Amino acid sequence: MYLGIDVGTSAIKVVCADVSGILAGASVDLETSSPQLGWSEQHPDIWWRAACRALQQLGERVALTHVRAIGLSGQMHGAVLLDRELQTIRPAILWNDSRAVRECEDLSSALPNIGQIAGVFPLPGLTAPKISWLKRHEPKSYARIAHILLPKDYIGHCLHGELVTDASDAAGTLWLDQDARKWCSEIAEATYVDINWLPQVFDGHQIVETVTGKAAAETGLNAGIPVVGGGGDAATGAVSLGATEPGRGFVSLGTSGQLFVADRTYKPNPERFVHAFAHTLPGRWYQMAAMLNGARPIAWIARQLELSPAEVVALAETVRSDRVPIFLPYLTGERSPHGDPHVRAGFFGLEDATTRAEICRAVLEAIAFSFADAAESFGDTMNELPELAAIGGGSRSDLLLGLIASATGKPIVRADGADTGPAYGAARLAACGDHVLSISDLATRPAEANRFEPTPIGAMSDRLHRFRALYTAVSSVG
Repeated sequence: MYLGIDVGTSAIKVVCADVSGILAGASVDLETSSPQLGWSEQHPDIWWRAACRALQQLGERVALTHVRAIGLSGQMHGAVLLDRELQTIRPAILWNDSRAVRECEDLSSALPNIGQIAGVFPLPGLTAPKISWLKRHEPKSYARIAHILLPKDYIGHCLHGELVTDASDAAGTLWLDQDARKWCSEIAEATYVDINWLPQVFDGHQIVETVTGKAAAETGLNAGIPVVGGGGDAATGAVSLGATEPGRGFVSLGTSGQLFVADRTYKPNPERFVHAFAHTLPGRWYQMAAMLNGARPIAWIARQLELSPAEVVALAETVRSDRVPIFLPYLTGERSPHGDPHVRAGFFGLEDATTRAEICRAVLEAIAFSFADAAESFGDTMNELPELAAIGGGSRSDLLLGLIASATGKPIVRADGADTGPAYGAARLAACGDHVLSISDLATRPAEANRFEPTPIGAMSDRLHRFRALYTAVSSVG
C-alpha cells in the first residue's frame, strides 16, 4: 500500500492506493490569507497540522502501518523560507500572489533570454520574483533566509528532515535551467538568491529519505518508511492519468486550472505564456497553460450567493444561454495566456431580470472560455491530442466538462477518482520508488468512466467572441 499526500491551496488531501487504484482517502480544508490587495499567503505550519489530521482520519479507514512508501504533491511556486535553525521566517507567499509585478519587469529587462532558459517569462506568481520583492520590502525577513522550499517539500522536510525537491516543482520557481534540469546561477544571482539556499533536485520516483521517529509519532506512520521526491501538482496529476509520454494531455480543475501536454522534448513558448517545464520523471518535459482561476470562480460565487458549489452547478444546468451575462473569471489576475496580473473579474450584460441561475451559468461558461483561450495558445500542438483527460474537484461537474469539450473542440474523459488526481499520482510515484511499478508503467491510463464529446458550438461561439472582446476592453482600462 502506498501513500500520496497533496498540499493543495484549499485542502490537504491524502490517499492510500495499491497498483490497482485508490483504496481510501481523507481531506482537511485550508484557509488562505490576503492581508493586502493582491496578496495570497498561508503559513506552512498549518499544512503540517492539516496533514497530520488528514493522516489520522485516513488511519481510521486503513492501517497506516501497511504503507510501504510515500509520495508528495503540492501547489507550485510558493516561497517557503527557513532560517539557519530551519524555522519558518514568515507565511509562505503563494502561486496566486501578484505583488511582485515590478520585480518581474526588472528581471525581464536584466535577462531578456530568461523565457528560453526557464520556460516562461517572469510572472508574479512564480517563486523567484517573490524573493526580489522581499529584499526590497521586507529586508529583515530577507536577511534571515538560509533555505527556500516549495510547499510539498516543507511537508517532506517535516516527514524526513531533508531539504530536497523534485525537477517538476523546481521547474516552477524560475530558477531552473529547464533543458539542463539544474539550477541556473545567472537567474539566482539576478533575483538576489544564493544558490546554496536552493534544495537538492531529485526525480519524482527517487527515494530521498525515510520518515523520522518524530514524524511517525505525530502522524501514525511507521518510522523508516521511504519518501520519494514526488512532484508539483501538475506533474503528479499527469502521473495519475498516464500523461508522461507525448500525445497525452489533460485539463486540471482545482483552485487553479491547467491545460497540460506531455512531451519528450523541451519546447519553450514564452511569448504565449505557455509554460515549458521539466516533468517529474527523467527525460520528460511538458507544456502547460496555467490559469490562476480554474474552478475557483465556482467556489467564489457560491459564497456570494450562500450556496454550495454543487448548488451553483445545479442552478447553471437549469437555464439557456440566450440571456446569460458574460463573466470574466480573473479574480486574482491571470497567467496564461495573458500574463496579466492587473485584470480582475466582472460581469457584463446584467439585466433587471437576470437570475441567480443565469449568473451561475455565466461563471461556468467563463471557466470553459478560459480553457478555449488556453487551447488556442498552444497552436498546432493541440492537433496532436486525440482527447483530454480531466482531474480536480471541478471535474465532478458533467456540465462543466461538456462546456470545456465544446469550447476547446476536444473530447474530455473522466476516470473514477479524478478529483484526487495529484495525491494518487504521488502514491504511484511512491510505488515506482518501491520498484513495484516501472517508469513505463506510469504511462498507463486509468479506465475511462465518462466521456464528453464536443457539441456544435453554435451560439457559444458568439459568446466566446464577446468574452474575448470584453477582456480586451477591460484590460485596456486596468
